[in-house]
Amino acid sequence: MSLLITKRCINCDMCEPECPNQAISMGEVFYQIDTDRCTQCIGHYETPTCQQVCPIAGTIISDPLHQESEEQLWDKFVQLHHADKI
Repeated sequence: MSLLITKRCINCDMCEPECPNQAISMGEVFYQIDTDRCTQCIGHYETPTCQQVCPIAGTIISDPLHQESEEQLWDKFVQLHHADKI
């Protein structure tokens, strides 16, 4: 499943540069995550780095509207990073 940045975001700029998939960008009010690019860091790290660096606990959560299995996240990782090699 993709992750979601909630309205608790304080726009501290910590998460955006940490995302290996370039899924995080500034929205109209606070940062947002592109569900088409978020793999919860599968293929890169053991845990989502955005959650690790966020100073406000509970700000970045699983997106209930974008549920994906671990296999789907792996497929997305391959598409994002290895499509040109397939």
